[in-house]
Amino acid sequence: MSADKPVRPLVVVLGPTAAGKTALSLDLAERFDGEIVGADSRQIYREMDIGTAKPTPVEQARVPHHLIDLVTPDTAYSAAEFQRDAYAVIDAIHRRGRVPFLVGGTLLYVRAVTEGLRMPAAPPDLALRAELEAVLTTQGREELFRRLQVLDSVTAAVIDANNPRRLLRALEIVLTTGRSKLELEGADPPPYTVLQIGVEWPRPVLYARIDRRVEEMVAAGLADETRRLLAAGYDPRLPSMTSLGYREMAAYLAGELTLEQATARIQIETHRFVRRQYTWFRRLRDVVWFNLEEAEAVDRIRQVVAEFLATGR
Repeated sequence: MSADKPVRPLVVVLGPTAAGKTALSLDLAERFDGEIVGADSRQIYREMDIGTAKPTPVEQARVPHHLIDLVTPDTAYSAAEFQRDAYAVIDAIHRRGRVPFLVGGTLLYVRAVTEGLRMPAAPPDLALRAELEAVLTTQGREELFRRLQVLDSVTAAVIDANNPRRLLRALEIVLTTGRSKLELEGADPPPYTVLQIGVEWPRPVLYARIDRRVEEMVAAGLADETRRLLAAGYDPRLPSMTSLGYREMAAYLAGELTLEQATARIQIETHRFVRRQYTWFRRLRDVVWFNLEEAEAVDRIRQVVAEFLATGR
């Protein structure tokens, strides 16, 4: 055993939607005695399985999974709470002598863990929050994102623009304090030795994978899943219910779109989301990227992980 072997290793598997993170992380976790820690801001919700591409019960039975199915769709769950829970889970995995694999496409969640971002506090301003909520209702999250780009371009470059709660919070901070959310955050890096693996495909291939997956979701009952959520009383304006897939299916169920139109809209919006994901990911440092279209990519990833776990490099 090398004296340089990392005492507290953390392997991160990140990449855009539909890149194949789940299959790769299962392979790696089984091969290297690992457990999977989810880093997906939609898979935290219970009852939302198809639209979030959550690992199936069979996949979750293969390897222990954590930070999936945490809260109901009407429960707020902050990045600070995720950071706290992720640290607790990762530390427990280390105590068991196993390897934690942090897996997901939510950049804020990944950075909260790997960089130890400090989550800034801003004094509550109910009038401001009501004003921003009114903008969200009347003009949509796109207007919130546009305002954030003007007021705090640094935060706008890395935030999940599809998450209206995060947009509201970032605007609230900059309008209340006059300072950028990221500026206030700072970081306290955790005591982990981190390897970040990024997976990607050529863009046309990735779009085709997305389109196929959306069609599979619809065939698997995405509309029925959305109908059950609405019937359970979950407000269609909730952050969870306005995420990709569910808002389009809600429009279909309301008679505003045909099923074919809703399916096509999900595909188009997911393409747009992926373009934003790539912008965010490219700002990360120290990510080893692999093109999964290359025949030897998975073998090379296995080799990189094995060397990291043996030497910390």
